[in-house]
Amino acid sequence: MTGYQTKTQTLAIGGVDTIVRSLLDRQQFADPAGVAERAGISSAAWPLFGLVWPSALVLAAHLQAQPLGTQRILEVGCGLALASLVVHRRHGCVTASDHHPLTEGFLSENLRLNAMGPMPYWPGDWSSSQPGLGRFDLIMGSDVLYERDHPGQLAWFISQHALPAARVIVVDPDRGNRAAFHRAMHAEGFERSETRVDSLPGGGAPYKGRLLHYHRASDPAQAGRNA
Repeated sequence: MTGYQTKTQTLAIGGVDTIVRSLLDRQQFADPAGVAERAGISSAAWPLFGLVWPSALVLAAHLQAQPLGTQRILEVGCGLALASLVVHRRHGCVTASDHHPLTEGFLSENLRLNAMGPMPYWPGDWSSSQPGLGRFDLIMGSDVLYERDHPGQLAWFISQHALPAARVIVVDPDRGNRAAFHRAMHAEGFERSETRVDSLPGGGAPYKGRLLHYHRASDPAQAGRNA
């Protein structure tokens, strides 16, 4: 597609090089058919999916070091899907999901650049039921709480697609909606813990944010008593 510029860079994630095609900068925009506009994506928000964000690097490095086993994994609001690429390279069972109309195309290109096979993708939206998506053992996301309505929408969406004993990992750069997300996840029966992150992976630049962990007990009432 024409109308925007891209760049290609190599990122060292957990000691493994990953080639990433991204938008050139935040000034890129192209929606000639109005697809993004109909999906509720403004011109200012349009390029955000296609940039390499610090929180995405934190999540990807975290997944590089985690045991995967046979668990089914879903990345929500994946953008360039760095964490999903890491899991896929490690032969994990991962599905990437985003509502931006160009996400799937960038994912396909980045899979090609890294000589990886196809990865499941779902063009999901947190505000509506997605019965065909299924349920997962681990749901992850990075920098997904940047709008006031996102905490409630995302917690509901996670609850719809989480298995009874699912885990959730969210990297949040202290955008200010974390407390609302905690409350919404608590209402869905999830316990929580969090770890402060002060630098990017590999001793990189300073980073201000938290790694949020949630776990849903098999008995939601018990989770509510323990939260």
